[in-house]
Amino acid sequence: MPNKLVLLVHGGAWAIPDDLVDAHVNGVRNALAAGWKVLERGGPAVEAVEAAVMVMEDDDTFDAGRGSFLNADGKVQLDAAVMCGATLRAGGVGCVERVRNAVAAARKVLEQSVHVYLVAEGAERFVEQLGVQLIDNSELVIPREVEHLRIAKEKAARGETHEIFASEEIASDTVGAVALDGDGNIAAATSTGGTLNKTPGRVGDSSLIGCGCYADNESGAVSTTGWGEPMMKLVIAKHTADLIRQGATPQNAAQESIAYLKRRLNGYGGMIVLDAKGRYGIAHSTPRMAWAIKTSANESAGIERA
Repeated sequence: MPNKLVLLVHGGAWAIPDDLVDAHVNGVRNALAAGWKVLERGGPAVEAVEAAVMVMEDDDTFDAGRGSFLNADGKVQLDAAVMCGATLRAGGVGCVERVRNAVAAARKVLEQSVHVYLVAEGAERFVEQLGVQLIDNSELVIPREVEHLRIAKEKAARGETHEIFASEEIASDTVGAVALDGDGNIAAATSTGGTLNKTPGRVGDSSLIGCGCYADNESGAVSTTGWGEPMMKLVIAKHTADLIRQGATPQNAAQESIAYLKRRLNGYGGMIVLDAKGRYGIAHSTPRMAWAIKTSANESAGIERA
């Protein structure tokens, strides 16, 4: 086994309630185990981040895959992206409704499309031709989220409206992973169901290269979580990678970017960052953030507190 392997995952940054802490910690630990198996057998970083994120997509604790927030039409619409730091190849999908694992669809785009980004029905048709079995959207919907949508719509009807995700108290369980493999390459992946009661067709930062996901061996790999609209405006993942290119450590770059997000647009969220030297960083402006990390030397997981 190579001397230096690193896998870092996150499962959302918000005011995670005490009664949900165990589910979040268990979820990120399970994701870590799946991704580490890939790295340990000599697999590439891209495959490792995909494997880790798929576990969280299948865990309805998180806002990704099954159990995601519902849009205003009562459907799950998924966004995901994967990027390879060695080649700068990337794949993203947006607004897919009939794919169980959006991150797997994103990797298909990365590896087998001449394009970088596919959306909606076109993305579904593309991955189906490559062997991905499409499902009915109802398989992604769970009763908890039907109730959440009902409450949100009732509040809106009473005029209790607010800018979606403009509060760190609102659940933000977008998931992601960054990895360093035995060949010295890094990769990143991010996956989400977006925001509760969102306008159908809305795409957030998670699947947009440079916003919610970015990887370049010459700078760093970044996966974010939080309120997507400010992150898109600042292209925050690329901003973070550029700070590393300019000499910042991943930890300092993460902290500076989260502060910049707050200062410029009053945005909030969190991110995980890794460079090709194996240095990593975790930062967030929310009360809590779920994370887990494993290296060739150690492993830890928990709920990071502000």
